[in-house]
Amino acid sequence: MSITSDEVNYLVYRYLQESGFSHSAFTFGIESHISQSNINGTLVPPAALVSVLQKGLQYVEAEISINEDGTVFDGRPIESLSLIDAVMPDVVHSRQQAFRDKLSQHQGSSNTSAAPSHTSSNGETPVNGDQNGTHTHNDDVEMEVEGEAQIPPSKATVLRGHESEVFICAWNPVCDLLASGSGDSTARIWNLIESSSTQLVLRHCIREGGQDVPSNKDVTSLDWNSDGTLLATGSYDGFARIWTKDGNLSSTLGQHKGPIFALKWNKKGNSILSAGVDKTTIIWDAHTGEAKQQFPFHSAPALDVDWQNNSTFASCSTDMCIHVCRLGSERPLKTFQGHTNEVNAIKWDPSGMLLASCSDDMTLKIWSMKQDSCVHDLQAHNKEIYTIKWSPTGTGSNNPNANILLASASFDSTVRLWDVEHGVCTHTLTRHQEPVYSVAFSPDGKFLASGSFDKCVHIWDTASGSLVNSYRGTGGIFEVCWNSVGDKVGASASDGSVCVLDLRK
Repeated sequence: MSITSDEVNYLVYRYLQESGFSHSAFTFGIESHISQSNINGTLVPPAALVSVLQKGLQYVEAEISINEDGTVFDGRPIESLSLIDAVMPDVVHSRQQAFRDKLSQHQGSSNTSAAPSHTSSNGETPVNGDQNGTHTHNDDVEMEVEGEAQIPPSKATVLRGHESEVFICAWNPVCDLLASGSGDSTARIWNLIESSSTQLVLRHCIREGGQDVPSNKDVTSLDWNSDGTLLATGSYDGFARIWTKDGNLSSTLGQHKGPIFALKWNKKGNSILSAGVDKTTIIWDAHTGEAKQQFPFHSAPALDVDWQNNSTFASCSTDMCIHVCRLGSERPLKTFQGHTNEVNAIKWDPSGMLLASCSDDMTLKIWSMKQDSCVHDLQAHNKEIYTIKWSPTGTGSNNPNANILLASASFDSTVRLWDVEHGVCTHTLTRHQEPVYSVAFSPDGKFLASGSFDKCVHIWDTASGSLVNSYRGTGGIFEVCWNSVGDKVGASASDGSVCVLDLRK
């Protein structure tokens, strides 16, 4: 059975019509030449697109649940997949492999009493090392996990309110306010200062016919200014917005033509930088909400931006290029080329001397303004690298240049820590079972949090690479972040939950 692009277009067109998106349906119909297709619309039942997707999910679930010999794994239905799960790179393969590993371990432990068992009493492999107070051993990682590693439910606060996936979260740099952004077209500010957590709902609306209506678009990015008084959000509706920490809309920034993928405050707090699907980056005046300068140098969507200082920044794109630009300059100061696939994220090191980039080409590259070619081309991951983070300056040392580490998170289910000065990988962290979407260093750089679509948040010791704490949530983890004090980790998930882990002893 096959499906043509015309048929897909028609199902999308009908879905838009049935959902009341009449303007979108009209525009989509014109652009996709629906009128020229030979599909008989009277034969297409209502909600056909949703029906096809649901059946597809059921097929993928069945595919995961069935062993190579045609038997259903363990006689148990698997936990149901979300659509996001089903389209994730290699989720199906990794779950099948996990099932087979469990099965072979289960059979091995029942066939011979002498063989060391990696499974717990119910035949399931304990998640995150240990759940029964006994040491377990992971062949990939030469370390053992203490029985205390599992974060107890009493130390995890689950915040519910979002009605869709929560893609991003960020702590206020001054106090324990946690911001989150979701596919439900809201951002939320969670107050964890008081004993009972409260939430402010920041609804993203657009003006239509003289009134505010929900934009129905994902909130894709958010960032606090350095003194914690204002929160900037970027949305798929093409607008950036500035909010007060009390949840009031301060200004709306509208010049992008299409979704915004990233935005950042500069340290001074007078400018906001944004990147969009319209191939441009924009510096905004944070006080007036006006666009100071638009930079049209990419030939494809801009995916990420990062400030080098208060007026100079880098941007990366699906066009495989990185541009370094400055406010007031009509051309890029520098263009870095070398990646062979889209560049997902860029980050300046704390000194602003080195720029790290990561790509779907499975490499990390380190760049310097002093040369055109990359300083290091770091190749070790075997799938796309989604994001990177630098450790804070002077981690674990009085020497501000010592031990600067770079962490990379990949769809190959691993996190790697890099000694950038020498261009070597110091630790490979392999406890995750599915793509890793986010990493974050603690403020003192001694710990690294990682979040994966296996629903787990792991806390690692950056010096030894050992696993310190683990928490298994209820949805795939999109983002992890530390509060300013370094005693709480926030995590946002695909099931609409936001979790706060209290790491105080």
